[in-house]
Amino acid sequence: MNTETGKKAQPGKARTDHAPPGAPELAAVHRGLRREARLLVALVAAAAPGDTARARVLAGHFRSYRRSLRHCLDAEESCLWPPLLARLDLDADLVLRSTEQHEHIAATLAAAAAALPAWESGAGEADRDALTALLAEHRAVLTGHLAEEAGLLFPLAVRHLDPYQWEALGAHLTAADLGTALEDALPAERRALLGRLSLPARLRWYAAGRLRYARRAGAVRRAPRPAP
Repeated sequence: MNTETGKKAQPGKARTDHAPPGAPELAAVHRGLRREARLLVALVAAAAPGDTARARVLAGHFRSYRRSLRHCLDAEESCLWPPLLARLDLDADLVLRSTEQHEHIAATLAAAAAALPAWESGAGEADRDALTALLAEHRAVLTGHLAEEAGLLFPLAVRHLDPYQWEALGAHLTAADLGTALEDALPAERRALLGRLSLPARLRWYAAGRLRYARRAGAVRRAPRPAP
């Protein structure tokens, strides 16, 4: 895990060094959400039947992930789509399709949330497998949407949004889970995210926030206990 030190750009990752304000933050948040959606599927599937303590930890992480994802979707719906729809004609159908995809994402997330309490309380194998299937469906819908958004909507936004609108998007995203976004962030993305914090908030992150996030992530991602 790397939540602070700079990293070289990895192959296949888009550079955000010269992106509009707000775009690096969005890229980092999307990357973090994709990672956590993938990990949730794998970690829930690996949980041992009857391990209610593990189920509670992962259930709490799912709820944190759900809040972060909802915050990101709200940011796009309030800061990205309205100015795009006001400027687009033939390409407006791409934005409208994204609204439908957000509804599908929300539906898969709600289905997983509805299945969560049964597994959280008893950690039964059948409940675990049912939840794993719902999380896998959610992940497929989310990653498909984010890929289309990056390939089609993002270039339109770069052409049509002014710096103030990008700035509003970045400011909205700052309230998301900072550790989740920073973990795999590229250097420019990290600078953008941390640069939006006030000096006291930035100092709190370095003094306590990053350690708290590392402990939380470590508890979530620990290896499953051996079978008895």
